[in-house]
Amino acid sequence: MKFVIVGFGRVGMRTARTLQSEGHEVVIVDNDPEKAKRVRAEGFEVVEGDGSTEDTLEAAGVNDADAIAALTGDLNTNFSACMIAKHHGCRTVLRIDEDYREEIYEKYAEDVDEIIYPERLGAAGAKTALLGGNFNVLADITEQLSAASVEIPAGSPVVGERVVALELPEEARIYAHGRANESMTIPLPQTEIEAGDSVAIIAHPDSLAAVREELRGDAAVA
Repeated sequence: MKFVIVGFGRVGMRTARTLQSEGHEVVIVDNDPEKAKRVRAEGFEVVEGDGSTEDTLEAAGVNDADAIAALTGDLNTNFSACMIAKHHGCRTVLRIDEDYREEIYEKYAEDVDEIIYPERLGAAGAKTALLGGNFNVLADITEQLSAASVEIPAGSPVVGERVVALELPEEARIYAHGRANESMTIPLPQTEIEAGDSVAIIAHPDSLAAVREELRGDAAVA
């Protein structure tokens, strides 16, 4: 698969390295000449320019890309890149920064496929480690959201469905997926759920039970 990543900061760099290690084609867009040098040194294709412009994204191959991740620290650049990519039929992932507010999320959520806020996911990971590495005990990432993991049984209605295509109750989101006995990672667009998989979800605390039931089907537990 082909992915375009706008922004080669810490998040963009790690995302690019992971995708490349899994055999995917990755093109980086960045307007910083020094970062562009680092991109080339790591063996990535790079387009040096403004990621919020159509000419730059077309030069990066947005026309035949499967997805774009706009991961700069500038929300306007990220949103513009996603809107251009959406016009070209790409899956879109938008980064927002640590000053996340509910009104910002609501403003942009309907226009892109996914929104990520790495600072909060980093905090979630740290809390998970402190609590013994068990996603099941991770809760209250924010005042409005909680996280939990769900193991998918053989009888679940979501077996065979693509992770990124699932529509869960109350706008819950899946942010990580793992096969049985494997670590969880951010799912790729083509990843299908199999029996025994685990998924990590973010949802309002009041909706966690409904989300678990949706994912587990007849095997739901209280």
